[in-house]
Amino acid sequence: MSEIAYAREASLPVADFRKVLLEAGPGLTRPVDDPDRLRRMIEGAQLVVTARRNGEIVGVARCITDFSWNCYLNELAVSKAAQGLGIGKGLIDKVREILGPEVSLKLTSAAEAVGFYEKIGMPRSADTFWYRRER
Repeated sequence: MSEIAYAREASLPVADFRKVLLEAGPGLTRPVDDPDRLRRMIEGAQLVVTARRNGEIVGVARCITDFSWNCYLNELAVSKAAQGLGIGKGLIDKVREILGPEVSLKLTSAAEAVGFYEKIGMPRSADTFWYRRER
């Protein structure tokens, strides 16, 4: 089995981000045909962590945080071919390591992914509210 390398990547190339989003599967709806918007998504994140297998990107965690109180995990995407290898949990573990014990980690799961978060033991809260984007 190949080694998975997790790292903080502040300047993730849009092409790498797009590749993982496309390869993650049809349940992950993102603006993959809008490179400018993908670029803004990366640039607007304070924390981007990647997973690479043999140098090739296979996973991304993209977060908005103040690094002192809260962190919101906006994106957790793993290429289909690498799913089931613990990479999603590895990305979350690396994010938590970078943030340290003072920062809470929050996310809103897509319905299809709820089982994954339950499986890795992430606590669940029913108190999530949001306005859906219009486009």
